[in-house]
Amino acid sequence: MQPLLLRLKILNMKKFLFLITVITTIAAMETNCMAQGPAEDTSWKKVYRESYPKINDLVHTKLDVKFDYDKSYLYGKEWLTLKPHFYPTDSVLLDAKGMEFKEVAIMNGTSKSVLQYKYDGMQLNIKLNRLYTADEKYTLYFDYVSKPNELDAKGSAAITEAKGLYFINPKGEDKDKPTQIWTQGETEANSAWMITIDKPNQKTTEEIYMTVPAKYVTLSNGLLISQKKNADGTRTDYWKMDLPHAPYLFFMGVGDYVITKDKYKEKEVSYYLEKEYAPYARKIFGNTPEMMKFFSEKTGVDFPWQKYAQIVGRDYVSGAMENTTATLHQESANQNARELVDGNDWEETIAHELFHQWFGDLVTAESWSNITVNESFANYSEYLWDEYKYGKDYADAHHFQEMQGYLQGGENKNLVRFFYENKEDVFDQVSYNKGGCILHMLRNYVGDDAFFKSLNNYLTTNKFKTGEAHQLRLAFEEVTGKDLNWFWNQWYYGSGHPKLKINYEYNIQGMPGISEVIIEQTQKSGKVFTLPIAIDVYTDGKAQRYNVWLKNKIDTFYFNTPVKPELINVDADKMLLAEKTDNKSEENFIAQYKYAKNYMDRKEALDFFSKKSMPEIAKGLHDKFFKLRISTMQKIGSSPYKKDPVVLGDIEEMAKTERNKKVKAAAISYLVKIGDAKYLPVYQAAVSDSSYSVAGAAFKGLADLDTANAYSLAKKYSVDAKGELANAINKILFEKGTEADFDFISESFKNYPLSQEKLTVTAKYLEYLQKVSDIGKIKKGIDLVIKFRNIIPEPYRPYVDPTFKEGFEKLSAAKGKEVEEYIISVFK
Repeated sequence: MQPLLLRLKILNMKKFLFLITVITTIAAMETNCMAQGPAEDTSWKKVYRESYPKINDLVHTKLDVKFDYDKSYLYGKEWLTLKPHFYPTDSVLLDAKGMEFKEVAIMNGTSKSVLQYKYDGMQLNIKLNRLYTADEKYTLYFDYVSKPNELDAKGSAAITEAKGLYFINPKGEDKDKPTQIWTQGETEANSAWMITIDKPNQKTTEEIYMTVPAKYVTLSNGLLISQKKNADGTRTDYWKMDLPHAPYLFFMGVGDYVITKDKYKEKEVSYYLEKEYAPYARKIFGNTPEMMKFFSEKTGVDFPWQKYAQIVGRDYVSGAMENTTATLHQESANQNARELVDGNDWEETIAHELFHQWFGDLVTAESWSNITVNESFANYSEYLWDEYKYGKDYADAHHFQEMQGYLQGGENKNLVRFFYENKEDVFDQVSYNKGGCILHMLRNYVGDDAFFKSLNNYLTTNKFKTGEAHQLRLAFEEVTGKDLNWFWNQWYYGSGHPKLKINYEYNIQGMPGISEVIIEQTQKSGKVFTLPIAIDVYTDGKAQRYNVWLKNKIDTFYFNTPVKPELINVDADKMLLAEKTDNKSEENFIAQYKYAKNYMDRKEALDFFSKKSMPEIAKGLHDKFFKLRISTMQKIGSSPYKKDPVVLGDIEEMAKTERNKKVKAAAISYLVKIGDAKYLPVYQAAVSDSSYSVAGAAFKGLADLDTANAYSLAKKYSVDAKGELANAINKILFEKGTEADFDFISESFKNYPLSQEKLTVTAKYLEYLQKVSDIGKIKKGIDLVIKFRNIIPEPYRPYVDPTFKEGFEKLSAAKGKEVEEYIISVFK
């Protein structure tokens, strides 16, 4: 799964969450300075979160469901087959949240016998008709109604709601939104629409009969076996999954979708999109078969399921979800041809969810405490795919982003977490970002062949069963012949990361021709990490590698160097999860950019050149990797060289001829900030570019140079505007727009990237609504603001709500009582 806050528009949401975290941290500090509030409830720290006890095992789940769109109800019949796990039992405890039961019985052939049960609204405790032993199966029958919208189930930062079954625009009242149904099971929400043991250490085969309006298509796990048209205008689709998987991975999707079919080997691969985006299905998801082949070859386990489908759902409560054979994506996956010109921002999420079909679905974490064996692997799959498809620089840049995401929070949490307040809490930067970084270090330590053979060992040993971190360790130990307890104890069952201070000396007294490297671990926890690393010593542009171990608070290494090295590169593979203060000289960093070829080597050098305002920063404009060219422009823009004629000439040439659209957009943006009218022909040539990013940068240049006509320019280019072009146009329309611009401005606000800037844009949008006279439109605009506000997790809202409150108060004052009452009804 990709939580919303870790993947919604990818990096933008991470920056947004970081901003909110900073705001709340500062506010909390200020509050603590003023007064001591009630003591925090920390009793959960003493509650050990064990794997759920297995008294009964799921065997098979058969469902027959119909949907009531007016009430948002599901009418279900279910046949649930179980057996005692080991000890004989005459009762079973099942999860069934917020349901109405019409019948609870046990099957005896084709006949049924009613059973006694107790139901508290969340769990069903059934007294069986006799004592059953471990080799005896029994089948229960339920006739029930699921009422998800009446269920009081709180979500979390990772999954914003937890009602399991979602009816989207069920009555068709919103003409701009399709009618859809989809489900979200993780963590334990599928028991809001089916009766089960809703725990990750259970697995069951499955059949689902779904009766829907005939105009809609359906999607579920496994294969579509048959379809039957009914006399009342409905159709019953029969889906069957004959391989066992966890209850939280069950899925139903219903809607007006266009299905684009692809294949991997002889297995169907399909993409479910709304008509507007169906023409771009292969551009969005078309790398999926190649991913399946790549991951199959890397793990040595061929894609294990009958088919693989991907569907995009409106108003989805998370980022994406790896339901077995049927991944659900939130609507940010929808992209048109112009958006995709800049690259597919959703591709890493597609890889992430696909890798879950092995790590999470084939082998499932036996408890939420061990979620690392699901999510850390899915996180690292993004690196693996980037490395294979786009090269090591691209993958390393992604790895750096992931590491920074972890360093922004979560330092004091173990990767395997047996103590947590809420099971949702484990879906965080530690389980995802840090876990992926740990796998990267493990791969570097054992080597590629051993790493992937160990993954194969883990998957084949535990397929269609559950796994935990110790089983992963045993799989690696069996392959490598190494005792890896030190690594697991340090990284899986421990918290934090090393902070390293690195110093260098040459020709120290009494030791001529010797280079000294002193590495000190400065983390305040007192914990000392064991770290196998590589150190490269460069003379005459050539590196001599030394593999060493850090095991002490201060480690000193000596290298025989008859001449002073040009560079000593600690952590030469740049794979450590660590914060480093690397006290190299200017000459060292110049040599590092010239000789050391990793992305991080070059990035570190360019960062140093920027910090020291060195002219060598301009080297980055010609770096082979486009992201370093972009970041170099950003750095030069705040340097003494920002108007250097050579620099401006290089950047102008990029603005005219660069093939990478993101670099071209960055170059144009740079020129716009210079403010020179001589670049007008550059903007005129680029404003109609196929890339929204390029067109957006060029539009801003045109608008800045011709402020009198900025509004007419905005109207002209708003016909087809998304992304950066829409953002640039919006800034003009917020100030100068009229009611006639409502649809465009509101759609752009809705799709505005979730970044810190959206908080500012919200205030501007609410000011714009004061110009609107149509009360219906005003209410629609208010709804969009509330939807954005509700994405922010509840703990953070007290710190951002003043922004919303101030804007709403001004709008109420301007538009009167009806608007004020509507705001009161929705702003809670």
